[in-house]
Amino acid sequence: MQTTIETHDGTQKKIVELVELNEATVRFAGDSGDGMQLTGSQFTSTTALVGNDLSTLPDYPAEIRAPAGTLYGVSGFQLHFSNRDIHTPGDRPDTLVAMNPAALKVNLKDVREGGMIIVNTDSFDAKNLKLAHYEVNPLEDGSLRGYQVYEVPVTKMTTAALEGIGLSMKEITRSKNFFALGLLYWLYNRPMETTLEWIKTKFKKNPLIAEGNERALRAGYNFGETAELFSNRFDVKPAKLPKGTYRNVTGNEATALGIIAACERSQLKGFLGTYPITPASDILHELSRYKRFGFKTFQAEDEIAGICTAIGAAFGGSLAFTTTSGPGMALKQEAVGLAIMTELPLVIVNVQRGGPSTGLPTKPEQSDLFQAILGRNGEAPLPVLAAASPANCFWMTLEAARIALKYMTPVILLTDGYLGNGSEPWLVPSADSLPDLRMSYATDPETYKPYMRNEDLSRPWAIPGTPGLEHRIGGLEKQHITGNVNYEPSNHQFMTEMRAAKVAKVVESIPNQDVFGPETADLALVGWGGTYGAIRAATERLMEKGKSVAHVHIKYLNPFPANLEKVLRSYKKLLIPEMNLGQLAYILRATYMIDGQTFAKVQGLPFGPTEIEEEALKTLESM
Repeated sequence: MQTTIETHDGTQKKIVELVELNEATVRFAGDSGDGMQLTGSQFTSTTALVGNDLSTLPDYPAEIRAPAGTLYGVSGFQLHFSNRDIHTPGDRPDTLVAMNPAALKVNLKDVREGGMIIVNTDSFDAKNLKLAHYEVNPLEDGSLRGYQVYEVPVTKMTTAALEGIGLSMKEITRSKNFFALGLLYWLYNRPMETTLEWIKTKFKKNPLIAEGNERALRAGYNFGETAELFSNRFDVKPAKLPKGTYRNVTGNEATALGIIAACERSQLKGFLGTYPITPASDILHELSRYKRFGFKTFQAEDEIAGICTAIGAAFGGSLAFTTTSGPGMALKQEAVGLAIMTELPLVIVNVQRGGPSTGLPTKPEQSDLFQAILGRNGEAPLPVLAAASPANCFWMTLEAARIALKYMTPVILLTDGYLGNGSEPWLVPSADSLPDLRMSYATDPETYKPYMRNEDLSRPWAIPGTPGLEHRIGGLEKQHITGNVNYEPSNHQFMTEMRAAKVAKVVESIPNQDVFGPETADLALVGWGGTYGAIRAATERLMEKGKSVAHVHIKYLNPFPANLEKVLRSYKKLLIPEMNLGQLAYILRATYMIDGQTFAKVQGLPFGPTEIEEEALKTLESM
């Protein structure tokens, strides 16, 4: 509510009331050159320091620079923050910042009814309206009736704030994202200090740019304070999270940290052999910063070389990793078979994206499950794991490394673009609380046999050059125990079954499947990977409505947890939301003869809780 007071000099001043909210969802949208990802990440960092729980959804085009002002050049960043534990980046934005007509057109359908829309009116000219396929200016035709529309001349206000500073007009207009950020900081009662410090550090070699961005940020904040445009400001208090030290991490950052932690806890040299590909490249970028831990990164000439260097590093005794996404995973598959045949530890991280082929390079999908479990020539099983949230990427990377070392096998860890680019607060664990991954190399020439087996059916790991432990590896079939090349029919069957038995034995060291909700119910929502947050939030809403539902989220996809079949058979019906056409449902049917109802979404966008909730309600009503 806005009230008016009379100041000491007799002028009238409007006072904006600060309204406390439990949660809010904000989306920044503009042209791909408007700096929306930077704006969103700065708002995220500040919100994390304020102490809110949060979840983010960056959404940007594949083109490095799509034509300005076009619908396919729109870049967006959504942030959901709350004073309680949350699981998703939010369903529908409460506030949309639209920097041009195309951003408004692309995002309007998602804004909640009655929500706020802040538009940069300077960009609503004839050219940009035409590029966005608007025949009539939406700010004038009444089509935005039902929303709270705030028209702000962002470009003009930024230009005025930076007048005479010495920057070119192009540099000045590029600062308008900081004006928008400052305005949102005022609107949601966020401090500016974190971003001011970031600007100072980021542009320390170009103080003029730093000053321009700082002025734009302050101008946006002060515009909110003085324009008397808004009826309310909003405040979201800190969330009550478990005590400890938190940092905001994306899934790719958490994966990189998990890799470093695995190397430290195993006391092995770490190596990443990879080739850049969206959206996995950030793992390489992040790991390249950790040379102080002795970790080595190698950017190969292609995907095949990337994984082959990692296999070579594993042969040499390193804890080796390779990272990729969709089509890159397809290229690596022959070498994955080589890692299976040589029985060397290797972690392969696939940050899934929309496919097939190059598909949707910057959009998430879960359609590589078949490829992970089945996508090789010959009988070539390996363990497959999936992370459930950005922070969970850390723990599942550690788990993938543990299994790779314990069972001397390549392991595939599936994340996706939604997890890799999205972020959330992460409770930093103490080093002592992490699992001990130390293992021993073979050292005794008297007892060493290259393909002898221990109780886990793993063969010994011998470092090349160790006297008396010379041995041969490669893609050709090996003789049991000796490791000599062998084409005998009975040996091939024995070794094929042995490799499969070893992977099946992994089930003995993974946890049983857990359940959120009742152990028996009418409906279980079954998921894997990045659908976790949306399914969990939908399940909580359904339970609040008194519905008989539970959530079963599977992190171990091959082999499945020992009790999974019993868990699934405890529910009358299974609804399986997947960002593919039903791959998990297919595998569950093939494994247990259990039919689940697929709820498929392949739009390059993650599920929202509401759409899963509505599908679950329809399913319950049909029972």
